[in-house]
Amino acid sequence: MTRSSVRSTLLVALLLSAGCASTSATDGGKGTLDRIKTSKSIALGYRQSSVPFSAVGADGKPVGYSIDLCTQVANDIGRDLGIADLAVKWVPVSVESRMAAVRDGTIDLECGSTTNTLSRQAEVDFSLTTFITGGSLLSLQGTSLSDLAGLRIAVIPGTTTERVLKEALEKAPAADVRLVPVKDHAEGRTAIENRAADAYASDRDILIGLALTASDPRRFVLADRYFSYEPYALMLRRGDLDFRLAVNRSLARFYRSGQILTVYSRWFGALGDPNALIIAMYAIEGLPD
Repeated sequence: MTRSSVRSTLLVALLLSAGCASTSATDGGKGTLDRIKTSKSIALGYRQSSVPFSAVGADGKPVGYSIDLCTQVANDIGRDLGIADLAVKWVPVSVESRMAAVRDGTIDLECGSTTNTLSRQAEVDFSLTTFITGGSLLSLQGTSLSDLAGLRIAVIPGTTTERVLKEALEKAPAADVRLVPVKDHAEGRTAIENRAADAYASDRDILIGLALTASDPRRFVLADRYFSYEPYALMLRRGDLDFRLAVNRSLARFYRSGQILTVYSRWFGALGDPNALIIAMYAIEGLPD
């Protein structure tokens, strides 16, 4: 084989491989909106015990603040795509599985109580902010949290709450505090009810929901201070700009219309009107079209 024929063969091989790679990338890069339009369905992830954001209701169906927001988003996307009856597939996810479910396409949107962080943005994308809360502690009446010696704090592994607690304890090695891992919020409440832990650490509004839905809410005490900042958002696949825009457009419209206050009242009405921080968030995130 001559040198020129070798070059020609290599060039053809290079072009063919490039063409194959291009075809593969195009097939694998089909956007979420295209898939929704083709299948006439959307997959929404929900948590099973993140009261009042995302949980299972008495009828076995997902309910909560984030569920209502995702339902609104699904309705708007279906209307904008011209789908008269968009099918919604609800998929249960956990703290451990939620990000993988978004990345691998098992779900299109996660409707839970996930904090938007920069480290998570390296793997997934987030919608506009949907809620703002902070980490706190729930305990039983009569439990003293002032003395850290021997304190047992239940927490879900892999959460921002756990990370903040670990960082704080590393800065105070003398504090004899033990973190007790639990699988979900329901197990966290059970841990303090059964005295397996002295307190359960999570986001304040989730702790309020856990206390209010207990058989005897008066048994519980909520710490009056936050130890972290937790901006919630809906989680979606990273880099899908068109889908993220559709989600954000729906949320912004909902915020601007004032209908969000009805949803807030449905799930947090027992606590009174939304505080100034939540009102400001709705105003700031209610972006114009």
